[in-house]
Amino acid sequence: MANTPESTDRSATPGPAVAARAGLPEADASLYLHPQTLARLGSMDLRAKMIVEGVMSGQHRSPYKGFSVEFAQHRPYVKGDDLRHLDWKVFGRSDKLYLKQYEQETNLDLVLLVDCSGSMNYGSRSYEEASGLGRKTSVDGRSNWTKYDHATATAAAFAYMALKQGDRVGLGLFADALVDALDRTNAMTQWRRIVGVLSQHPVARPTDFGHVIDQTLGKLATRCLIVIISDFFEDPARVRTALARIRHKRHDVVLVQVVDERERSFDFDDALPLEGLEGEGIVKMDPRSVRTAYLKAFNDHCEEVRKTARGFGFDFLQVCTHDWLGPSIAGFVAKRNALLKRSKAG
Repeated sequence: MANTPESTDRSATPGPAVAARAGLPEADASLYLHPQTLARLGSMDLRAKMIVEGVMSGQHRSPYKGFSVEFAQHRPYVKGDDLRHLDWKVFGRSDKLYLKQYEQETNLDLVLLVDCSGSMNYGSRSYEEASGLGRKTSVDGRSNWTKYDHATATAAAFAYMALKQGDRVGLGLFADALVDALDRTNAMTQWRRIVGVLSQHPVARPTDFGHVIDQTLGKLATRCLIVIISDFFEDPARVRTALARIRHKRHDVVLVQVVDERERSFDFDDALPLEGLEGEGIVKMDPRSVRTAYLKAFNDHCEEVRKTARGFGFDFLQVCTHDWLGPSIAGFVAKRNALLKRSKAG
């Protein structure tokens, strides 16, 4: 699954350092989140499926009962309780003292994990078409829009939604280990910092999903919504084991699988070299002779990842580099929020 059709020459690709640290031009946020996407996502809320632990007042339901926003239940009065919260209507009916308890609304911690391994460096769409901004090449001179470009735009979209509603957002780039990371904060400057880190380039290293998840979980003291953005070209059994550890820690997860249209269709007609972008070498072949077997293997793999995610109760979204992100993410978040409201009403 790691072999993909040969893309651009990687010899000109800078190493795994943030653009600003490497002396490259500052990242332009518009490259990662098109204004049309911002317009579609601006009114969307990003809510966790579970009752999350919060550290400040916000929009997400907390497991801690308090006296703030939404009525939850009554409890008997205990000596020393604040009399202001007594329910005098209940007292008038029953001659018993009960206090009103409320559910606090708290902030959600969002953790974005973005795959920057070698396989994410493939892309068959032109940069000019994908950016929608009339630019023919990227800052570093690439003419193709890669899976990593699409992943960074996806991450920027989720970060924008969360930060806009006051939630804390953290970021991690990963391959066989975390390559770079940002601590969680809801500071106004966080989105620009996120875009700066996302301006890195894929590294010619494989993915070690289990190791990355262990590193990430070691940094999380409270429950979070973890959005993992990757092509998931990894052994499904390893993905399953890693997700089980996340489930055990009671985090919520969204898996976003990024694929390229030519990976999905394999519509090559002439003999060509297939290069493994994570050190597998180059193989020359006639794609017509392997198309049927390839498509079956590719579709079976994607379906296995989807079933694994759903089996743990996590959400799964597949996005394609040749599709606009705005409609895909807006539709996904709207559907997720509708299901959450329905489950609460039920």
